[in-house]
Amino acid sequence: MNRKSLLLGAFSILFGLSAAQAQINFGERALSAVQKGMTGFTFTDADAAALSKPAVDKMDAENKVAGPTDPYAIRLAKVFGKYTKGEFYTLNYKVYLTKDVNAFATADGSVRVFSGLMDVMDDNELIAVIGHEIGHVNNHDSRDAMKALYQKEALIDAAASQSTKVAAVTDSQLAKIGSAMIDSKYSRKQESEADLFAYEFMKKNGYDVNAEESAFRILAKMSEGAQSSFIDQMMSSHPDSNLRADEAKARAEKDGLYKPYVKKPTVTTPVKKTTTTKKKTTTKKK
Repeated sequence: MNRKSLLLGAFSILFGLSAAQAQINFGERALSAVQKGMTGFTFTDADAAALSKPAVDKMDAENKVAGPTDPYAIRLAKVFGKYTKGEFYTLNYKVYLTKDVNAFATADGSVRVFSGLMDVMDDNELIAVIGHEIGHVNNHDSRDAMKALYQKEALIDAAASQSTKVAAVTDSQLAKIGSAMIDSKYSRKQESEADLFAYEFMKKNGYDVNAEESAFRILAKMSEGAQSSFIDQMMSSHPDSNLRADEAKARAEKDGLYKPYVKKPTVTTPVKKTTTTKKKTTTKKK
């Protein structure tokens, strides 16, 4: 898939760019979750997860995903793969092979990391970014984003007025649900809380918390360089990266953990195939 179609198929959904909203066929099980949420005026984490999975499956099918022996997939598994269980979700990880810089997590626990992000960040910085994305799931932000869409679009009333049949949910409504499901236009408070989640995760598991500040400094620096237009678009729905870096630094200083972060070398190299040769044995004739 070329860069343009990838951006339209992935980033536009991730960051809520309405021009690229596409219809998503969720399937009967997911539609049942939508129906339940609408007719019962409730929307649970389970409902959000049921909607997330088919959308993520669609994106996985449309993007180049690193296979299990790919060096990017191996690195991601080594860095974060052992963390799979959350409070109400199970995490699964994949790498999209693209030079673009991003990562996202959805309500069903799917974590997708772009290889471009892995190229510019070391393992600790990567943990900070992934931890932030998981924080949105852990803090119910993903669920609340979809619930807000229901209220905004009055989908509950539309469905209720036509009985409880699945057919009451139109393709157009499903497209809006799919876009909002992984829309990262969170509030300033939600972004700060996700940053805090990543920081606490790193501290709890013995990682260098100063890598969080470093990760945001990288994004800030990229926004000033040749990739500024792309990075600005990517971060348009997020708080200023330098501000977030300052806040990460302040947290570390408060805990007495601050020191200038020294970036660790990261080598992503192809896995070499090893071949074995059988030793030829000969038997002496008597």
